[in-house]
Amino acid sequence: METQLDSTRLERAREVLNVEASALVDLARRLNSAFTSAVSAILASPGRLVVTGMGKSGHVGSKIAATLASTGTPSFFMHPAEAAHGDLGMIMPGDILLALSNSGETDEVLALWPALKRKGVTLIAMTGRAESTMARLSDIHLDAHVDKEACPLGLAPTTSTTAQMALGDALAMTLMDARHFGEQDFALSHPGGSLGRRLLIQVGDVMHSGDDVPCVPSGTSLKDALLEMTQKGLGMTAVTDSAGELLGVYTDGDLRRTLDKTLDLSNIVIDQVMTRKPRTIASDRMAAEAVQRMETLKINGLLVLDGDRKLIGALNMHDLLKAGVV
Repeated sequence: METQLDSTRLERAREVLNVEASALVDLARRLNSAFTSAVSAILASPGRLVVTGMGKSGHVGSKIAATLASTGTPSFFMHPAEAAHGDLGMIMPGDILLALSNSGETDEVLALWPALKRKGVTLIAMTGRAESTMARLSDIHLDAHVDKEACPLGLAPTTSTTAQMALGDALAMTLMDARHFGEQDFALSHPGGSLGRRLLIQVGDVMHSGDDVPCVPSGTSLKDALLEMTQKGLGMTAVTDSAGELLGVYTDGDLRRTLDKTLDLSNIVIDQVMTRKPRTIASDRMAAEAVQRMETLKINGLLVLDGDRKLIGALNMHDLLKAGVV
């Protein structure tokens, strides 16, 4: 049962969210040509986008730099205090600096301005005050002004940092779109994630190959084919001709269908009961494609062929589950 205290707390939380949401709507409405100038400058730059800021703006800047780097824009965060004591050497001519400061008067950031100007670095300031020193001295000013903080005291950075974060995301996503940065590119930046596993792992990385591939020659007895299936443990065996070209496949499902017709398996040759024209895939296809194909066809395994239709591998759904592709 909701108490009066619970109701008060929920109302306070909703007020915070509404204040910040309203600020973002206003921020979107005010977005202007300065934003597109920043995007154009970053796209034209041969260097990196270096992000800096102090305090809460620094924390937000660190996240923005990480988002940029993972979506196609080379970027890193540089702490302004450390920059003044040697880290400024990380910045090269042609780089762009994105500096965050709600007041636009952060001493640690402004102290870097003369050296950055001498290096020929393009300066983009993201501040909450268009008349601030940082805004006036920058090459491009991104307006992150908010009417009020969500903090009831009007002191703790809340709405202002939300606006910075959202504006940074807008910048990163616009650059991502302009660079035609797609899923494959994203996966290369996230090889340890589930998307990376889905988009980077190829069939050849997870298939069974060599002696682990269940295979019998044409003319093999069904009894010997079943022995091969049992030993290799993939629930199927390929059937090939003398040149190694694939003729068919025999699976656990085929065995059930064979038993429905006869219980005398002693005189059956594999060619009589195998499935001709089996489903196959190439080793250079994405493992995710193999998953999709197996799910669509409602099968548990695929045989892998090279360009000459020679059998080179086999895989089943368990292999894909183990690799984390499914």
